[in-house]
Amino acid sequence: MRRCVPNTALVCDLCGRKYSLLDRRAFCVCGGLLHIELPLNKAEELPVNKDSRSLWRYRALIPLPQDVEVVSLGEGLTPLIRLGRSIYNYKVKKAFIKFEGSNPTGSFKDRGMTVVVSLAKYLGFKALISASTGNTASSMSAYARRAGLLPIVLVPRGSVAGGKVSQLKLYGAKVVEIDGSFDEAMSLVTKMAKDVNGDFYVVNSVNPWRIEGQKTVAYEIYEEVGVPDWIVVPVGNGGNIYSIWKGFKELLKLGLISKAPKVLAVQASGASPIAKAFKSGEYKPVSQPKTLASAIRIGNPVHWYRALNVLNESGGYAVTVNDEEILKAHIELARNEGIGVETSSATTLAGLKLAVNEGIIHEDEKVVLIATGHALKEPEVLNNYGFEAIAVKNALEALEVLKNSMR
Repeated sequence: MRRCVPNTALVCDLCGRKYSLLDRRAFCVCGGLLHIELPLNKAEELPVNKDSRSLWRYRALIPLPQDVEVVSLGEGLTPLIRLGRSIYNYKVKKAFIKFEGSNPTGSFKDRGMTVVVSLAKYLGFKALISASTGNTASSMSAYARRAGLLPIVLVPRGSVAGGKVSQLKLYGAKVVEIDGSFDEAMSLVTKMAKDVNGDFYVVNSVNPWRIEGQKTVAYEIYEEVGVPDWIVVPVGNGGNIYSIWKGFKELLKLGLISKAPKVLAVQASGASPIAKAFKSGEYKPVSQPKTLASAIRIGNPVHWYRALNVLNESGGYAVTVNDEEILKAHIELARNEGIGVETSSATTLAGLKLAVNEGIIHEDEKVVLIATGHALKEPEVLNNYGFEAIAVKNALEALEVLKNSMR
């Protein structure tokens, strides 16, 4: 029996047309993306299930039908770590990193995937499909297998990091390699998403249920440190920045906060159509996006207008950082903080430094950086760093070498 939250609907961003909550479509007939409009009343506290040790503690704010069987791997409730040594030279006193790399498959994608796969199984689909630079594919494959469904992924040939390829092999995903970029793979999946009678359920972030899982990052930050002055987000396709903002707007509607944070979008300089549009007022896709941060190597993001809306609504800003700055921040987080993130996540620290130097973020403001993925996703990057191993003949010689190295 399909019992949905009353007065909840899929609503078009562009024309406002409403659809049934369980409609299979991801796009309105006008071509606009759909979002879930959840009726919210003032609350004295955030409605949570304190017995849950996953993001499903927020089940009351995820409007799946009540009889859905949740497909979960224990995602969410990721660490919020206060930065110390990394920010000594940044002139910011309170900076935290939300480490989404601790999710089950190593990225924030698990938040949305637990929700969308739960619904896919409920609706009777047998196969899931997504375009991906790696993290979406890895996450979808794990959750599909957990649900007993077939994962099918479209990836740009030769552009997926080794750790993510290994995950696809492990989960036995059906992989289709596209000669071209992620944007071309996404274009194919978008066409499939517009077929409401198709055999495959599209689980990219054009699916509004992905957003419902990913918005829970905002709830967790609120529970942990209240409302920061800034949220710093690495931006590729734009779904995550929109999701986090949706979560904070819902906290506003609940009356639990009086203001939302400003949002700083960080893009790689070689793949920065959103940052350029924010500054110029005109959106132009990047035909050949280039950056070592493969997770955000996207030239024509689906959520571009949503991301720009977030920046305008929040009073935020957008910056770009180059690959050299990304790698420096990557090492800095690891060697000063012990936090291993993938390169796309390191853009946040590099972006913070730039924003502070330009006077966008001030030293007395509280900042939360969103680290979207784990360092082990990119063994190719890690292998480039290397280390010096010292060969010794025995334990006594090893002890002497170690004593000398400490002097």
